Amino acid sequence: MGKARVKRVGLGIAISAIGCMSIIALILTLSQHHTLELPLNTQYGMVFDAGSSHTALFIYKWPGNKENNTAIVSQALLCDVEGGGISSYKQNPLAAGQSLRKCLDVAKATIPAKQHGTSPVYLGATAGMRLLKLQDQAASDQILEEVRKAIQAYPFNFQGARILSGKEEGAYGWITINYLMETLIKHSFEGRWVLPKDSRVIGSMDLGGASTQISFTPSGPIRDPGTAEILQLYGKKYDLYSHSYLCYGKDQALKIAQAYLVQAGRPGTINHPCYHLGYNQTLTMGDLYNSPCVNKPTGFDPSTNLTFVGTGEPNQCSNLMLNIINVSTCSLSPDCGFNGVYQPPVNGIFFAFSAYFYTFDFLGLAPQAPLPKVTLSIESFCNKTWKTLLTEYPKTPEKYLREYCASAQYIMNVLLQGYKFNQSWDKIFFQKQVADTDIGWTLGYMLNLTNLIPSESPITVTGLQRGQWVAEVFFIAFVLFLTIVLLSVVLTLDLS
Repeated sequence: MGKARVKRVGLGIAISAIGCMSIIALILTLSQHHTLELPLNTQYGMVFDAGSSHTALFIYKWPGNKENNTAIVSQALLCDVEGGGISSYKQNPLAAGQSLRKCLDVAKATIPAKQHGTSPVYLGATAGMRLLKLQDQAASDQILEEVRKAIQAYPFNFQGARILSGKEEGAYGWITINYLMETLIKHSFEGRWVLPKDSRVIGSMDLGGASTQISFTPSGPIRDPGTAEILQLYGKKYDLYSHSYLCYGKDQALKIAQAYLVQAGRPGTINHPCYHLGYNQTLTMGDLYNSPCVNKPTGFDPSTNLTFVGTGEPNQCSNLMLNIINVSTCSLSPDCGFNGVYQPPVNGIFFAFSAYFYTFDFLGLAPQAPLPKVTLSIESFCNKTWKTLLTEYPKTPEKYLREYCASAQYIMNVLLQGYKFNQSWDKIFFQKQVADTDIGWTLGYMLNLTNLIPSESPITVTGLQRGQWVAEVFFIAFVLFLTIVLLSVVLTLDLS
């Protein structure tokens, strides 16, 4: 065999090898692109938020093959259950379950029938049921049993109904905010997972009807282990301070304030500095003292009427709210919240939601306003007469309109005197939603129970952007074409 022929054969083998590798690379590239472009199978999950004053059903959705990506889960629908919270059905537990049916029907119509059986549904009860359990555990258990029966009658994947602890409620709200804000983890443009700096993590403050929660990552160690919640998310540990003040939700706090006024005044007619001048409210002592949050006087007659007469005095209203939260001291002073509870100094940015948002939004102070403006706006509103308010807000229900002044003064005392935001007021944002998803504990609860936020570090899966994929396929195809041409030339020379 001549040297020229040997060279041509060697060249042919090399070109054939290049061609084979090009074909393999092309197959792998096409395969990888096919995997990344599979049609998304939308999945659904549901959580009933059984609060003290009402119940709501949150329906969430997410692409099934990307379920561990941050900020993929979104809110598909919110359905408000008619009537009061399930704890209000103490005398008729069966009605508590029946009250959920309308929203369950909405969920059945929203989620495709073929996915009903794989869509998890949870019910979490909060402070209203925590209070009822303290009063009457048998009634609490019966209500939960009835709501279980009602949900199980539907074709969804029922995952249980239970009462959340206050600390859990606070921690799940914290998870929701940081998940939606992508401060726990981000999926970068290059297809890599990125853990943001701890300084970006956001604190949460929730004000419900019967309890209020604060959760955040302190800058130093947590001195009271009972307030610590250790979370392992995406392979990273978070030492979370989380505390729930039972009985210090908006509704219960205003009830405590009324009882304080009754105790300090004379029976019958009581001046109320937080009610507007010209507004009167009459209720029975039985209505006032129907909660374990309110200290009952001995030997009172439940049928006795009490009339609260509005005097519209903002400063006295603020002093009243300061008295009921009790900011005197705690066992781990100076690290104190209120009512004798330990709290490390607040750290970082906070989102305040639920009644925090609704009150400040009504007053035109959301999502943020300078402290002097907030103070002046609340004082101006509280100084208005009831007649003026009815003229200015004809569509606002009386129950809410009469309480905005008291709620605002209560919030200011909790935030400034209780949580000590005096020097960091500008770090608070009053928010209802992030990315069209309501802020609250429900999303964090579902993410945790469905493992949509894994405790371990996510596996980085790199994919190709469409433009990059097209360029690679073109290059490989060109090399393959060139290889075939060169191989043809070699074979032609060999045959000649």
